[in-house]
Amino acid sequence: MDLDDHVCCCHHVSLRKLLSYARRKRPRHASQLSSCLNAGTGCGWCIPVLKRIHEAALGEAASGKQLVLADLPATAEEYAAARQAYLKCDNKNTF
Repeated sequence: MDLDDHVCCCHHVSLRKLLSYARRKRPRHASQLSSCLNAGTGCGWCIPVLKRIHEAALGEAASGKQLVLADLPATAEEYAAARQAYLKCDNKNTF
């Protein structure tokens, strides 16, 4: 995914915005990333990504190395397709 792709599709919050927020605020809990423009408070699809951003931010603070996010879809189209499948399923994410 590119930095300007939306992680939170409900509230149009980009990966860049979330990474910047995580670096600046260093939230203690992944759920505090919802303070960044309400990310994760809509359909819940982005909650696992918010958790990964949080973990990466904690790792960056501890190691001094730049944030690295693994396992994200390569493109915004793949991300959107996976979200559509999620919206149709009964098992939704929660913090």
